[in-house]
Amino acid sequence: MANSPVSPSTNDDSAENAAHGKGRPTPSRAEQEAARKRPLVANTKEERARARAELQARREKARVGMEKGDDRYLPVRDKGPQRRWVRDYVDAGWHLSEWVMPMMVLVIIASLVPNVAVAYWSFLVLWVYIIFAVGNMIFLGVRVKRKAAEKFGAERREKGLGWYAAMRSLQMRFMRLPKPQVKRGQYPE
Repeated sequence: MANSPVSPSTNDDSAENAAHGKGRPTPSRAEQEAARKRPLVANTKEERARARAELQARREKARVGMEKGDDRYLPVRDKGPQRRWVRDYVDAGWHLSEWVMPMMVLVIIASLVPNVAVAYWSFLVLWVYIIFAVGNMIFLGVRVKRKAAEKFGAERREKGLGWYAAMRSLQMRFMRLPKPQVKRGQYPE
């Protein structure tokens, strides 16, 4: 036993545990679970009102941040410097496609006229307009991809920029989110 390590005496052990112990018995499992339990939803009227007010404040802050184009509040679809550049490029121009919805409303109104010829020609004009608008969207997408490749580099250009530009141009300017940050004619470099 001369080679075995020396263990401290049992007297020293109890004195050390008393100095560093928690000084209370370990709670049972049921007591621990009961202490952790709390309602998932607020159970008092005041707590529910406070939770509702906090949620509303967070949503309002996120809405304002998204309108301003703050990357923290944007969905993944809209994040990044390339997407911001595309938004600014689209918002700076005039596009046929943003007037498709007003044209459709005019056609609906024209179709209410009891004259069949008016309804026929209004639908024909609408379809011709839609064809031109789709062509404008295609040219916009190609132009955006080419200019983004020049600005950010062809190998670093994100995928989907042309589609993103075309879909943004389809929305009427005042309905776009994030809100336009540039005036018409202020194309980004």
